Amino acid sequence: MVQHRLQPLLAPRSVAIVGASPKQESFGWTSYRALADCGFEGRIALVNPGYQEIDGRPCFPSLSAIPDGVEHAMLNVANARLEGVFDEAIAAGIPAVTIFASGYLEGDTDPPLLARLRAKARAAGLLVCGGNGSGFYNRAENVQITLAGGRGGPEVGPVTLIAQSGSIYLGMIQTDGRLDYNLTVSSGQEIGTSAAEYMDYALELPSTRAIALFLETIRDPKGFCVAAQKALDRGVPVVVLKVARTEESAKMAVSHSGALAGNDAAYDAVFERYGVQRVHDLDAMIATLQMAIQPRSFVQGGLVSITDSGGEREHLADMASDAGVPFAQIAPATTEKLAARLEYGLDPVNPLDAWGTGKDYAPIFLDCWKALMEDPDCGVGVWIADLRDGEKYRTVFTHSAHEIAAAAGKPMAFATCVPNGIAHETARRLREIGTPLIDGLGPAMTAVARMMAWRDRRAAPEMAPPAAPDDAVVARWRTRLATGVTLEEAEGLALAADFGLDVPQAAIVTDVAEAISAAGKLGYPVVLKTAQEGIAHKSDVGGVRLGLTDGDAVADAYENMAARLGPRCLVSPMAPPGTEMVFGMVRDATFGPLVLVGAGGIFVEVLKDARLAVPPFDAAFARRLIDGLRARPLLDGVRGRPAADVDALAEALARFSVLAATLGEDIAELDINPVIAGPGGAIAVDALVVPSAATKKEENTP
Repeated sequence: MVQHRLQPLLAPRSVAIVGASPKQESFGWTSYRALADCGFEGRIALVNPGYQEIDGRPCFPSLSAIPDGVEHAMLNVANARLEGVFDEAIAAGIPAVTIFASGYLEGDTDPPLLARLRAKARAAGLLVCGGNGSGFYNRAENVQITLAGGRGGPEVGPVTLIAQSGSIYLGMIQTDGRLDYNLTVSSGQEIGTSAAEYMDYALELPSTRAIALFLETIRDPKGFCVAAQKALDRGVPVVVLKVARTEESAKMAVSHSGALAGNDAAYDAVFERYGVQRVHDLDAMIATLQMAIQPRSFVQGGLVSITDSGGEREHLADMASDAGVPFAQIAPATTEKLAARLEYGLDPVNPLDAWGTGKDYAPIFLDCWKALMEDPDCGVGVWIADLRDGEKYRTVFTHSAHEIAAAAGKPMAFATCVPNGIAHETARRLREIGTPLIDGLGPAMTAVARMMAWRDRRAAPEMAPPAAPDDAVVARWRTRLATGVTLEEAEGLALAADFGLDVPQAAIVTDVAEAISAAGKLGYPVVLKTAQEGIAHKSDVGGVRLGLTDGDAVADAYENMAARLGPRCLVSPMAPPGTEMVFGMVRDATFGPLVLVGAGGIFVEVLKDARLAVPPFDAAFARRLIDGLRARPLLDGVRGRPAADVDALAEALARFSVLAATLGEDIAELDINPVIAGPGGAIAVDALVVPSAATKKEENTP
């Protein structure tokens, strides 16, 4: 038995079933039989004041009447009785319960029932599976706490499933021979136990080779990140289907979204940081899990594929392109081997259409498959074949193809082109020998893409962010931010400079003579900006004048700006030409401070071309973020503009990430816009810094 704090919940030695019933059509009966028939070796106590005994077992009137107590109570009661039985379980000292009821009461008081149950569970340290879920099945420990038994086989498989939807949970555990599970949990509302805690438990099970998550939200973000890092360290892929990613579905899930980078982008950032592989439908989730648990690790290289159809091959190429899957660039020696076996008129290329006249097709296909799988640039192979139960033409080569892949030491899968054929027995047989059968080219290519991303994340060197400033510098800025007064531009740029970003020299002026003098010292051409308090977006109010080349131009610009906006202005040298980018910090309601990078300048909110990331990170990771932007080609120079030093831009972004990680809790809003990326490096031109203390003052103002 796994030694874990969730043991009383997921592997109890004694279970009480509240609401047990002898009526065989009732949940009180089926939930009892599910536990009794799954191999559970512990003590079962039945609770129902209406019966003396059920199925030859004594039946007790209440939880408190059970001699010696129990570790776990299954609460098969309606919402109206839920709180009373919940309180009774706490009073009886029972450490864990499972709830199936929704927790919604008509005419409820404030706080509502769910909030009351959460507070009581937290105060008592009670472990709770549910509510509004379907329970769990711990095959590794022979414990099934569900409303209805008979769901899925009893074998201990390699996959853990944690689903916040009971119906998705029930559907996923019936994958027609493609997946087997060791632990499946319908976590529901997670009143007392989170998905993160279930993940941590699963990672202690020796049988766990992959974790599947169906999530509406993450209720324990810190715990989730710790568990995801643990999975990454242990080489256990985590595959997640996170719903409520569109505006309409987010409303349905009663979640929140931001403007430029919504809540869903924050989830993407966290998943990317910890190597969690995200998919967007259940077919892709099942396919990715199939590839995750096949016995051979993904190695560096691209995809090789073989088919018996030119049209299929073209469809595959489209699907691979959509998923971002690269094909292996096969070596000349491989090309020669293919050419020697193919019938006349067939191209010895990858992906390969090996069908000619059909004469001796099986040996030809297998010889070509061997050449492809042994190619130095092959990382994974997918054989396209619409395998069906009872069909001989294609199944004749399945075992030999598997043996070729095993000898090459590389993963492979069969994938159907036309999905939803009847292939349950074929899928089961192939799974037993270590080769998945994936239903559909789209899911197959998504699975390959996700496992290639997992491979690359695991191979990436440990993150090495730039060093933060010394403690005295950090303390000085914390003291300044604690005042709650928004930093003016010069101060914001000074903060950026202390964290290693390049910034221009600047001078604050309050009259025309000071403006002309400062411009002369800094060197023409210069820029003049308003520095009046309370103006956050200067360009919106005509508070920026660029390219001032002499004293007269400075004087005219200053007098105009001072008359409209006030006498306090900032003078600085014009930044060198380049591409405008934006660095920002987004305070996500779930995950806290995140770093944003995107196309900058006045179009940042129009183009909405941005990526989010968890800080801090290093320049290599920053470079991958930048390379993922739609505006990335602009940095290479277009229409005669010089190419930017992208490495310098990445280094600047990494330094900014350290700023966000170090002072993120002290800052409500942080934008450096624009950052000018040019051939000479990256320079931060403007900065907006609003302390967290400022927003707290506003919240407390009557």
